[in-house]
Amino acid sequence: MPEIHAARRERLRSVLAAGDADAALITSLVNVRYLTGLASSNAALLVPADGHPVLATDSRYALAAERDCADLELLTSREVESALADQARRRGLPRLAFEAHEMTVERYDALTSAVGELQPRPLGRVVEELRMVKDPTEIALLARACEITGAAFDEVAPRIGAGMTERELAVLIERAMIDAGAEKPAFDTIVASGPNGAIPHHTPTGRAFAPGDMITIDCGARYGGYHADMTRTVVLGPPAGWQLDLYALAAAAQQAGIGAARPDAAVAEVDAAARDVIAQAGHGGHFSHGLGHGVGLEIHEAPMLGRGRPGRLADRVPITVEPGIYLPGRGGVRIEDTLVVRSGAAAARDLLTTTTTVTPRELLVL
Repeated sequence: MPEIHAARRERLRSVLAAGDADAALITSLVNVRYLTGLASSNAALLVPADGHPVLATDSRYALAAERDCADLELLTSREVESALADQARRRGLPRLAFEAHEMTVERYDALTSAVGELQPRPLGRVVEELRMVKDPTEIALLARACEITGAAFDEVAPRIGAGMTERELAVLIERAMIDAGAEKPAFDTIVASGPNGAIPHHTPTGRAFAPGDMITIDCGARYGGYHADMTRTVVLGPPAGWQLDLYALAAAAQQAGIGAARPDAAVAEVDAAARDVIAQAGHGGHFSHGLGHGVGLEIHEAPMLGRGRPGRLADRVPITVEPGIYLPGRGGVRIEDTLVVRSGAAAARDLLTTTTTVTPRELLVL
């Protein structure tokens, strides 16, 4: 897909042309992949405001770069950053913008001491901002990741029972995602049962499920480099009244958040739409994290939906909506779906994470 990556680089060029930089040095490996298609543990990209881009990587990835990035000039070097900075100097591109949020002080010192005559300046999170709005190819990859996630959950859910441990269920889900076509899990699966459900990012343990437990399962598949994110909460045996009430409240809050997620909506207002539902029920202090986040080549990327967060949503921005209510010592509920914000699209087409075993509005009793 060289034309897709070339179009992305042109969007970056337009930003450079409007600023005070002669070129951008891209060192975030995720951003290099976004702009070139190369997945690597050691690569960087020089994008001149006017001129041909240069991709640098070491010999381990040279053949992959030749295959996947044939439209780019390739430089093979172990020291990718200094090699590209030297290229900028040789080409007469002294005003070199770099990703200050990603580069360490040690790497910056090495970069500037190795190559003189440069005038480095922060680029800012320009590429991350470009990545927020997804093209059709990206949305298709994300949709497939979500489809795999839902299929894996549906396959494993009927097997959940008393005596199974949190770790065992996490392994079952991750295995099911791989079997369904995932490259790997998008992140370490969270399984939180009973009182552990009050910990939003609980690490699965050897705790065995018992009748009456609510179990929160946060999982996702990675496919084509794109990350799915979904959370479901189920209960073993007949639910108690407080569990039904807590689940219904989380479901109502999620629907309010999804309903507010429209193009041009302020991300803080989307968060407030869900948070107010929970607060009005007296559980405002039990919802401690943001409502959601962007997803794509990273599991957590811009935009971030939370109180006081800046920015607005736009057409074709994938986000999660994941309100949670956590009661220390008792348990908790979180319901999460990945959706794509769209102009004029039906809500059903926006939702990417789906399961047949359980829907976000219904508490699954096992």
